[in-house]
Amino acid sequence: MGKTLYLECNTGISGDMTVAALLDAGADRKILKDALESLPMQGFTVEISRVKKAGLDACDFLVKLDAAHENHDHDMAYLHGHEQHHHEKEEVHDHGHHHHEKEEVYSHEHSDHEHPHEHRGLPEILDIIDKAKITPRAKDTAAGIFRILAEAEAKAHGVPLEQVHFHEVGAVDSIVDIIAAAVCLDDLDITEVIVPFVCEGTGTVRCQHGILPVPVPAVVNIMEACRLPVRITEVKGELVTPTGAAITAAVMTSTKLPEQFQIVKVGIGAGKRSYERPSLLRAFLIEPEFNRQGDRRDREDVIFKLETNIDDCTGEALGCVMERLMEAGARDVHFIPVYMKKNRPAYELAVICDESNIHKLEQIIFEETTTIGIRRTRMERTILPRESASVMLEDGGELKVKKCILPGGQVRCYPEYDSVVQLAKEKGWTFGQVMDSFRRSL
Repeated sequence: MGKTLYLECNTGISGDMTVAALLDAGADRKILKDALESLPMQGFTVEISRVKKAGLDACDFLVKLDAAHENHDHDMAYLHGHEQHHHEKEEVHDHGHHHHEKEEVYSHEHSDHEHPHEHRGLPEILDIIDKAKITPRAKDTAAGIFRILAEAEAKAHGVPLEQVHFHEVGAVDSIVDIIAAAVCLDDLDITEVIVPFVCEGTGTVRCQHGILPVPVPAVVNIMEACRLPVRITEVKGELVTPTGAAITAAVMTSTKLPEQFQIVKVGIGAGKRSYERPSLLRAFLIEPEFNRQGDRRDREDVIFKLETNIDDCTGEALGCVMERLMEAGARDVHFIPVYMKKNRPAYELAVICDESNIHKLEQIIFEETTTIGIRRTRMERTILPRESASVMLEDGGELKVKKCILPGGQVRCYPEYDSVVQLAKEKGWTFGQVMDSFRRSL
């Protein structure tokens, strides 16, 4: 069973802040180094160091670009079109003179044959991700983040997705930040990400397209499309970058923290920009709290149910929509035979999902079926703590199981279906024989 990550975004979130926080929380630097070395890109150097922000020790992840790729992302005077305030200068000075344990992770120097102002579209970025020597899960995460960015940019500029050519989104540092974040999440085995809300500032910020209001259009589009929970603060400045918003939207699985939990590890990632609030992102690895007898408490949770009745759709189309919904993150999908008006036989499609996936799953339902409306129900539930484990069978072979802990500490084991089928094929047994061997082995 994977780990649960809680991201505290009280001072915003960006790509480099996310990577730094995950590294500080224990992500393996060697694995990240090998991943970045495999990227078919040039023009950047990566450094990991320790910095002081508001007197707090934090990890800093810095993508240093050569002159041809510089985008002024951390230049406060450029971003806001004025000189820095006194406190901003102090923080930048503080940031630059408290590095220690500096480690250069990787350097890709700029090559003469690379166009100095290359703009990449989504296919080119997905090709970079595909060629990187990282795990399939990390590739899927990185690709998902960029697709969210691409859709947001396409809407902001009013062009089809295939015609979007990024500058900020496709910049070298954004690509490095996103792939690095995906690699770190995979290395930490993060499967649940809780983000109660992200804090954003106000005012304006300068980008390649000119002076834009905060939140910038790409961030607003991500917040709208992915139902990203946001709180607007009085801080003058951009606290949430498009990269930070896309990472959050792509990996967030819940907005609700457990009522009680234990902090296993905490990482602090430093941002580069200086506002009246120090730019710090805290990443907590958490577990549900144990009671005095050592039992995990039952966890109350919120889940959503999407329903629609369909009477004019083929069985092939319904099978396809189920597969797409499950691949897109639905917790469960099922069909119920029903009779509708005019005595028409039909099916009720029901989808169980997290709140963060509602928009994406509704989009799939509208695309793949003939429905014109979807009902949405918020449901509270109580779930048992569970964990993945393995059982060695007395007749030979290993079976993956799910352990659930009942109130009072009783443990129940449930064999994973795919593991039973695989072992049956390997042993030449029937499904029932594997289950009988499992029961004898308990």
